[in-house]
Amino acid sequence: MKNQYIRVAFSGLVFLTLISCQSNSNKTEMESSAQKPNIVIIYMDDLGYGDVSAYQAGTLETPNMDLLFNEGIRFTNGYASSATCTPSRYALLTGTYPWRNKNAKILPGTAPLLIDTAQYTLPRMLQESGYYTGIVGKWHLGLGLGDVNWNQEIKPGPNQVGFDYSYILAATQDRVPTVYFENGKVVGLDPNDPIEVNYQENFPGEPTALTNPEMLEMKWHHGHNNSIVNGIPRIGFMKGGDAAKWSDVDMADHFLEKASQFVEENSRSEQPFFLYYAMQQPHVPRTPHPRFVGKSGMGPRGDVILESDWVIGEFMKKLEEEGILENTLIIFSSDNGPVINDGYYDEAVEKLGSHTPWGPLRGGKYSLFEAGTRVPFAVYWKGTIQPNVSDALVTQIDLMASLGALLEAKVPENDSQNLLQTFLGKSQEGRSEFVMEATSRTAFRQGDWVMIPPYPGPEVLGNVNIELGNSKEYQLYNLKEDLGQQTNLAESNPEKLREMILRFEEIKGGAESESEPVELK
Repeated sequence: MKNQYIRVAFSGLVFLTLISCQSNSNKTEMESSAQKPNIVIIYMDDLGYGDVSAYQAGTLETPNMDLLFNEGIRFTNGYASSATCTPSRYALLTGTYPWRNKNAKILPGTAPLLIDTAQYTLPRMLQESGYYTGIVGKWHLGLGLGDVNWNQEIKPGPNQVGFDYSYILAATQDRVPTVYFENGKVVGLDPNDPIEVNYQENFPGEPTALTNPEMLEMKWHHGHNNSIVNGIPRIGFMKGGDAAKWSDVDMADHFLEKASQFVEENSRSEQPFFLYYAMQQPHVPRTPHPRFVGKSGMGPRGDVILESDWVIGEFMKKLEEEGILENTLIIFSSDNGPVINDGYYDEAVEKLGSHTPWGPLRGGKYSLFEAGTRVPFAVYWKGTIQPNVSDALVTQIDLMASLGALLEAKVPENDSQNLLQTFLGKSQEGRSEFVMEATSRTAFRQGDWVMIPPYPGPEVLGNVNIELGNSKEYQLYNLKEDLGQQTNLAESNPEKLREMILRFEEIKGGAESESEPVELK
């Protein structure tokens, strides 16, 4: 009888132990799920290394951006993959060098979707990790299959490559169609006023900047002389859709409202969220709200940077109001380097003064020199990441593998490298090498060295007055000693040059792409 009591007691103890273990296991899983941070990528458009005052390289003051850089990790060697927009956005979302896809170039507003719907993407990885995913802002990665009916639901698009929610402009603010899209449908479209878009020829009787200059409120400088919307000449031709056309001066406020709404609707959910907040500034046409006109003293370009800084401050307030700031990982960067005159007479050049959007770097947007791809780059996570400055070489391509490591997700082998510990400030080790791209031309960084192969074509892009990095000879620079790339060491250091050429050709598959004309339209 005594043994029976012992057996019963032992069985009960085992049962309680199993229940306790199971409970602890469930608790651990729940805690693990609860600890997944919300993730926000704030992606600027044409913001230069010197445009953020935290880098102490320009004269603008950007206190809200600075908070991310000064209270998070400020990277001094952070790179976009390309010196132009579409390729960088493609790389960010796919973890793949853009030059591997021959179609990853600056796209017109009518281009088909660039990302294959079967391709593994950053938002898709986050979906599989339990995230609700959204994009608010600029897309510029194509929509549909190439023959779009703008008056019906358009797909494939963001919602077919990993985003649960999308509120976007199709391409850029200076391109038609000048309407917003929510989950593939034009917002506010009047079915009795259908939209038509064409990038080859105008519609009969529709005014353009060339035929009706008296309608212009903003004067075009180059490449922007087609359809006129809100007094601004655009790239491409558009007819109809008047009720759906956006208000340019309200665009920053509008996207802020949509991003804040996304946060508010998802902040109380047990499901973490990912927001790709792709701001349209300071890309042309620079149209600050009247609240910010004249605020910078540098013309519209400076004004929209201050406006975007204010927007970021308001967005951060929203995260704090919702009580989720400490559980939100924020990544801030830009798609490429700066450009001053990019198609309109807006006094950006005349009023630049002593401000240096490129900072200590050479070149700018469209350029293989450093200012084309080295951009502001910060990672902020209040209470988790300690303020620091890192000189580690990191790229936006690496976000996929790094966030995958954070979430223990399975990431297919691609060009993305796991630099999670670096992004969290626990390591100073970055990439050892990187192939950068600019308008179908590529260059190679390895350690402190950069090698630029010979390319035909102009050395300076006349319309925008930016050095492209083209030369008849190889160029080799030691960035540690010559950040401004003023001294070409190719002749004096042939062994290093040969070493870098061989490695560059190995990564590229032995074939260098031909240089193509820069498309400014």
